[in-house]
Amino acid sequence: MKKILLFGAVILILFGGLAFVTTYQNSQKAEGNVYGKANLDPATIDQLDDPNYQNIILPDQLETKLENKEDTIVYFFSPRCEHCVATTPVLMPIAEDVGVEINQLNLLEFEDSWNEYKITGTPTLVHYQDGKEVDRVEGSSTEEAYRTLLEEWKQ
Repeated sequence: MKKILLFGAVILILFGGLAFVTTYQNSQKAEGNVYGKANLDPATIDQLDDPNYQNIILPDQLETKLENKEDTIVYFFSPRCEHCVATTPVLMPIAEDVGVEINQLNLLEFEDSWNEYKITGTPTLVHYQDGKEVDRVEGSSTEEAYRTLLEEWKQ
């Protein structure tokens, strides 16, 4: 009986230590991030250094742009969305080729934005002119369709 208790205690200590180390490592990776948050979801942490996710916009920054009646394109995504993970490496290079800036809003980190911007699924690309939504595309699309869309929105 004592062996079972001792074995259980050792297993419990090992798992507790592993959880602590993992949490500590994630907090170190998340330190000084563009999201301005101390705790990030591990899926977000995995994308911090990804060159396709370097144009992050925070909800209050987007709100300011819209209040100032700026034209902008926003890509609403989630790091856990398999369609977003497939779409982003296609979309962002096209935007660069076309000369269009796309702001990226992470819905996993800023869940209130789902309702605030009436997002029903990811990925969602929204075009704002004079601070008002004028067009949106929901779901994945082809490279050709994204290129045509961004060239149209650029004008």
